Amino acid sequence: MAMEDGLQQAHDVVVIGSGAAGLTAALALAETRRVLVLAKGSLTGGSTAWAQGGIAAVLDTGDTFENHVRDTMVAGAGLNDLATVEFVIERAPQSIDRLCELGVPFNRDADSLHLTREGGHSHRRIVHVDDATGWAVQSALVKAAEANPNITLLPGRTCIDFITDRHREHFSAAGRVWGVYALDEATGRVERHVARATILATGGAGRVYQFSTAPRGATGDGIAMAWRAGARVSNMEMMQFHPTCLYNLDVKNFLITEAVRGEGGHLLHPETGRRFMVDYDPERMELAPRDVVARAIDDQIKRFGLDYVHLDISHQPADFVKGHFPTIYEKLMGLGIDMTTQPIPVVPAQHYTCGGVVVGLDARTDVPGLWAAGECTESGLHGANRLASNSLLECFVFGEAAAQDILARWDSLEDVPAILPWDESRVTDSDEEVVIKQNWTEIRRFMWNYVGIVRTTKRLERAASRIELLKREVEDYYGAFRVTTDLIELRNLLQSAELIVTSALKRKESRGLHYTLDYPALADEPRDTVLVP
Repeated sequence: MAMEDGLQQAHDVVVIGSGAAGLTAALALAETRRVLVLAKGSLTGGSTAWAQGGIAAVLDTGDTFENHVRDTMVAGAGLNDLATVEFVIERAPQSIDRLCELGVPFNRDADSLHLTREGGHSHRRIVHVDDATGWAVQSALVKAAEANPNITLLPGRTCIDFITDRHREHFSAAGRVWGVYALDEATGRVERHVARATILATGGAGRVYQFSTAPRGATGDGIAMAWRAGARVSNMEMMQFHPTCLYNLDVKNFLITEAVRGEGGHLLHPETGRRFMVDYDPERMELAPRDVVARAIDDQIKRFGLDYVHLDISHQPADFVKGHFPTIYEKLMGLGIDMTTQPIPVVPAQHYTCGGVVVGLDARTDVPGLWAAGECTESGLHGANRLASNSLLECFVFGEAAAQDILARWDSLEDVPAILPWDESRVTDSDEEVVIKQNWTEIRRFMWNYVGIVRTTKRLERAASRIELLKREVEDYYGAFRVTTDLIELRNLLQSAELIVTSALKRKESRGLHYTLDYPALADEPRDTVLVP
């Protein structure tokens, strides 16, 4: 069905997001369906390309699915859904096989894949491409998608809101999703991209915080859009902070992978040189789960008035360090830090959104016509804390699950009705864009100070009050001016912040990534924090 205003034709399926989850789904669908993949910015601008560590899978003799399941449940503080954990982990080896078929050049020892170990894992089970696994995976997926005649890749599109039944020419209150309105970043025009099925794979909301390892575009767009469309959102208080982000005043958001600790790196007090993890988790030390290590570093920084702590792997042979971490080594050398002879200054930073849009094992959301996969979802895999290198794995498994569910029920999916064009008759160009920058900065700062690694009810209430004030201002601005990428992101950033704070206030315990001084104990029974629009 061609759009009457001359914009894009309809496709069978619209996929929002060009990372691991989105492209996995697109490739699986494209065997029989026409797929449109929309990307904000470039095709490689999402979190997948930034992933350093690798992908967790049971491939080693002596390791078992049961071991991987147990490690995942322990890291997730019991909030995980066991059926989901088993579903994902049992499909990990075949996901690795598919990536090998796509040409991902995983590191090998002779005829077998080289496996490394990361924090929280009881065995070596991380397949990787040096310390730049995500980039290798992203490149292979994009190459395969570009070569597929049934896939149309459309970068430079910032999605605004889902097209639902209220956007039909003949209004319906049913609430089904029929695609998405998206801003062409080059022309400023708003397009309609319609389809019988829509897959959300937009990543997390890391940029709601002042310090984050997430890419610039991780503004919670998909989570906010799904919430506005009527989908439930769960466990948004579970924001993972990576323990080791490079501390450098000129370079922001450079992650020092978990594998540095997995291969023997020590965390040291920068003045005394003492390994302080012995005070927090004497058995696992630096290999404790991320929430434990991040809180330990945060405590050291606050207790001793430090700017950072040291991560030191210089006791390992220089060739070993350079061979395992070539990307990090070159980056640090450019900053005057030789990690083979010097410690690395590190601080925690927001790293992963463990909560998100509620999905089942079929990747379906509450909203008919909408599936979701990857970091924008809460599938039950991660629980209260994501185990290292389970994130890309979730993308592959649920991207495939979404595609297979859509294909299985294709004949029952309705044809797309006539959809109204985007209405800009009541808006003008903005002459106050300073408002966007001011509000963006304010949100990220109070979220870091009030809703960070350690929380209190008072801090959360202060954050909630500021969100209420900003909501009125942003909605007034949104209603008066033409949309831009910055305005769309600000609106979604604020919505994501509200979901995080609301969820955090509802959880009256400390579990996993949610640690509050007002409720330091663990509740008797793990319960998801589910928000309903």
